[in-house]
Order: sequence, then C-alpha cells, then structure tokens
Amino acid sequence: MATTVALGLFVLLMAVGLPVALTFLVSGGIGIYMLLGPDMIAGLLTTSPLSSVQIYALIAIPMFILMANLITVSGVTDELFDVTKIWVGRTPGGLAHATALTGAIFGAVSGSSTAAAATLASTSIPGMLKQGYNKRLATGVAAISGTLAMLIPPSVAMVFYALIADLRVSHLLIAGLVPGILVTITIILTVLVLVRMDPDHAPAGQRYSLGEKIRSLRNTWSFLLLFIVVIGAIYTGIATPTETSAIGALAALLLCLWRRVPAHKLAKAVRTSAETSCMIALIIIGASVFGYFVTLTQMTQSLIQFVADIGMSRWAVLAFAILLYVVLGCFMDMITMLILTVPIMVPLMNSLGFDPYWFAVIVIVTAELGMVTPPFGLNVFVISKYTGIPVGQIFHGSLPHVVAHLILIFLLVLFPGLITWLPSTM
Repeated sequence: MATTVALGLFVLLMAVGLPVALTFLVSGGIGIYMLLGPDMIAGLLTTSPLSSVQIYALIAIPMFILMANLITVSGVTDELFDVTKIWVGRTPGGLAHATALTGAIFGAVSGSSTAAAATLASTSIPGMLKQGYNKRLATGVAAISGTLAMLIPPSVAMVFYALIADLRVSHLLIAGLVPGILVTITIILTVLVLVRMDPDHAPAGQRYSLGEKIRSLRNTWSFLLLFIVVIGAIYTGIATPTETSAIGALAALLLCLWRRVPAHKLAKAVRTSAETSCMIALIIIGASVFGYFVTLTQMTQSLIQFVADIGMSRWAVLAFAILLYVVLGCFMDMITMLILTVPIMVPLMNSLGFDPYWFAVIVIVTAELGMVTPPFGLNVFVISKYTGIPVGQIFHGSLPHVVAHLILIFLLVLFPGLITWLPSTM
C-alpha cells in the first residue's frame, strides 16, 4: 500500500510541475511515514540533508560547472568555432561539421550540456543561417552537438552517475572518451547524408589557404592546455577527479583574468554556477529520502527476483532498459532520471553479468536523446530561446540525429570493447 501511494504521489507531483527536489522529498517522506511512523521520518529529515551532500567526490560537480561557465564567458568557444570553420567550412555541410567539432571540444572542457547548447546557439547557428543553411539542419545539429558535454569528460552527468552507482569516477569519465568521439563522428556522418540528399540545405563555405588554416591554430592553445590538465590528470592518476575539477576551475579563472574578462561577467558565471550547484544539492537531499524509501520496500530485490522468475534473457532486459531510458528522457531531465533509475537498474544489470561501466555509458548515450526529443528536450528549448526559432522546427531537425544515435547505441552494445578498453589501460 505504501509503495503504491508513494509512487502514485511521485507521478502526480511530477505531472503538476512541483520541483524535482520537493517531489522526491514529499513522496519518499510520506512513504516512509506510512511504513515506519513519524519518529523515523523526523529522525531521517534531521540527518539526511547533511549526510547526503557532505561527500568529498561531490565537490567535482560544482567545480566542473564553474569551469564550464568561466570558459563560456572567456570567449574561447567563439574562437574554437572560427578555427573549425576555417578547417572544414568548405566541405559539404562544413559549418555543421564545425558545430559538431566545437560541441565536442566544448564538452571536453566543460561538462554542461545546456551551457554547450547555449554557446552553440549564439556562435554557430547565426553563421550557418547567414550562409543560407536550412533552419532545421542548423538547429538540429547544434542541439545534438550540445549533448556531447554529457559524455565527453569532464561530464557532470558521469560524475553524478558514478556517485550514485558507487563506481570509480575517474574510470567512468575516461570510459566516455571513445564513445564521445564516435558520437561526434556519427553527427558528422548524419550531416553528410542529409546534405547529399539535399545539397541546397547547406551551401559551400568560404575557401581558406593552408597558411590561414595553420595560423588559426594559434587560437587553440588555451583549449589544449585545459584539455591536457583535466583529461591528463584524470587518466594518469596524478590527481583525483575532485582535485582535477578544482585545478580546471582555477585554470579557467586564470584564463578569464588573462583575457581581461569584465568583472560583471565573472560574477554572473559564479552566480550561475552557485545556483545550479544548489539546485543539484537540493535534488540529492530529496533523492536520499526517496532512496531510503526504495530500500525499505526492497523494490530492487523484487525486480531482480521477478526477472529471474519469468526467465527473460539478459539481452531482452537490456533492450527494455534502453527503451525505458529513451522514453524517460522525453519527460525528465538527466539528474532526475539517474536518481530515479540507477539505484534499481545497476544491481539488476550487475546480476545479469553486464559490465557496470559499459552500462553506465550506454545509459548516458541513450539519455542524450532526451535532450533533443519532445516534449521536454531541454537543449531544444535553450536553442529556441537564443535564436527565436520555433521548437517544432528544432525537434524536426534533431530527428535524423536521434535515429543515428540509436544505430550507434546498437553498435556499442555489439562491441562493448569500444567503451571498456580505454579504462582498462588506466
């Protein structure tokens, strides 16, 4: 009875638009109250908020968010798009390829998908539209390219997943590197197919000489420095991901000071980072209460036993899990989805013999689709806000990339070594 009431209340509160943190807190709290009474829920509410957020590894999340926002105000991404435009702008769909490459590069020094989408909306889309690109093609590639920040390290979603699933943060971050490159290639190939089908949607760009291309590389030193600092420190083990996040944020701050970024822009970056971090902390507090309720009801054990009793093959269970994340991604943000499903799905997948790091990357790649699929694709609404283009056109432009992503997920399932190889060398 308590399980039915709590889950029903959770769905109802989500449907009416109550903040996610309060939804977890209210539904979980009422469930615990029904199971154990007022004394237990009172004791839990007095201890859970502090214990759930005083985790050392959790510091990496606000630090990576701060690094992303500082990089955004530094203007580095504008220069990166210009560099990629010079190198690939002349090829069919060149500016769209440059957008995908810029999204990958920005993801390699940030970790925030919405920040990446906002940056691409203000840098790449105006250039594509000015050159005569089709609106659906231009906005679709920008929306899907923004999701690369969720996969390519450093990734806030990866850190969050590792903390929930009790995995090594460094290994999971590195596990996303090769799939992130493959997703970037998939976006570029999808654009090539779309341009081949209708060349008028992506006119040829300006031609640049080899000398101009080489000279443009001088603007990439700051990105290369940050990339080496962040990825190199994590991969080699010189610093933990938490320490690396602080070093990366400091490096981004020094970059802003060197570029003489105005004080009001720095203050805005810090304020935005604090707001986002506090929101995540509140979600974690609410989720800890809901997670305790899930533990009391033994939902995970019941699900594992149910799968064993009906005799489903592990591949059928995996297919169902992927479909579940595709559907949930249409209605929930990444953090909510991970908190709600990871504590249940990870033990189930472990019991079926799947590698936990491999499954984590599959989940993140699948959840990327939720950022560009209706009705609540967050990246789509961010791009619509910055460009004024209707969300319907952007969703339509993202559809080919969703199909291509599903094909890539199938390949990652067939060849798990694409994910597990690089972490195994650490």
